[in-house]
Amino acid sequence: MSVVKRIIKDSKERMAVDELLSKEFVEAGYGGLTLTKTPLGAQINLYTMRPGRVIGKRGRAIKDASEKLEKKLGLVNPQITVVEIEVPELNPQIMAARVASALERGVHFRRSVFWSLRRIMDSGALGCEIILKGPIRSARSRFERVSEGYIPKAGDPAKKYLRHAVIHVKMKRGMLGVTVNIIPPDAKFPDKISLKDLPEIEYPEEEVYMPEGVEPEPTETSNVPVEMTTSEPVKIEDIHTEEGKENPVELVNEVEPETEKKEPEPEPEKGKEEM
Repeated sequence: MSVVKRIIKDSKERMAVDELLSKEFVEAGYGGLTLTKTPLGAQINLYTMRPGRVIGKRGRAIKDASEKLEKKLGLVNPQITVVEIEVPELNPQIMAARVASALERGVHFRRSVFWSLRRIMDSGALGCEIILKGPIRSARSRFERVSEGYIPKAGDPAKKYLRHAVIHVKMKRGMLGVTVNIIPPDAKFPDKISLKDLPEIEYPEEEVYMPEGVEPEPTETSNVPVEMTTSEPVKIEDIHTEEGKENPVELVNEVEPETEKKEPEPEPEKGKEEM
């Protein structure tokens, strides 16, 4: 078998395994798989949001899935390893399934799309794109695209970092396709400019030189006068000293009553007195 035919055969086999397991573990939050063939058999890493539902009670669910892969697809000794997804919002398969589930329940397509987009971007994604194709509002097909951030369409970054998933939903008006593209936060682009961690420069404290015999000027402080008012005059009784004598204590801050100043009487004019 030529190399090209072997690649096509392996790709078809992987797509068939992916389709079978995605239908088997829809409620478990299926998030994709990796298929590796070894001399001992096929090694499958299954990524899911709820590992308990994939394994099942006493491992019954995962054994049934292995038997189906062996009978229907002819895989030799398939070994399934369940891997839990730490951040489900960065997995396009899970987010596309959530959008599809919301559309099946009758949620408006814009509400479900924008909710998923916001959850993905809040999780730290560098870019996200959600595309809907099909009879969205009426029997006539439409195309709706919502994106945020940076999404490369071609080149090595698109092949290396772009996460892609497509899910088809059967609606009353027809088949609807949901496409989700996500750029994870750890993606590194060749045209991105980044600065290395520069060392911090510590500057010495400035010392003021004062010649001999000159003292530094004191800092100015605001002296605000404080006024004390009392409603009644304070009386202090006599305080007895050690010898038993009484010493009256006078109030220092006592205010003397103001005396009325009499205006001087005008002197009579000399001419009138003589008359």
